[in-house]
Amino acid sequence: MFGLGIQEAIMGIIIGIFILVIPLAIFVLWIWALIDLLKSEFTGYNKLIWLLVLIFLPLLGLILYYFIGRKQKI
Repeated sequence: MFGLGIQEAIMGIIIGIFILVIPLAIFVLWIWALIDLLKSEFTGYNKLIWLLVLIFLPLLGLILYYFIGRKQKI
């Protein structure tokens, strides 16, 4: 009657959940990376460089910090 079937409604709900959950998860991980960075010891200017990378390139910086930055901690 309204033009939407059950499958379309369920698919819309699933897409809506992903639209909300994925950015929230990225934000939480970004906050975790900032806290981890600020609590850790780095040599030289590494902490400042990682802070700038996380601030100006949030998603890419998060990925790079997880795979590279955490290994640079003292």
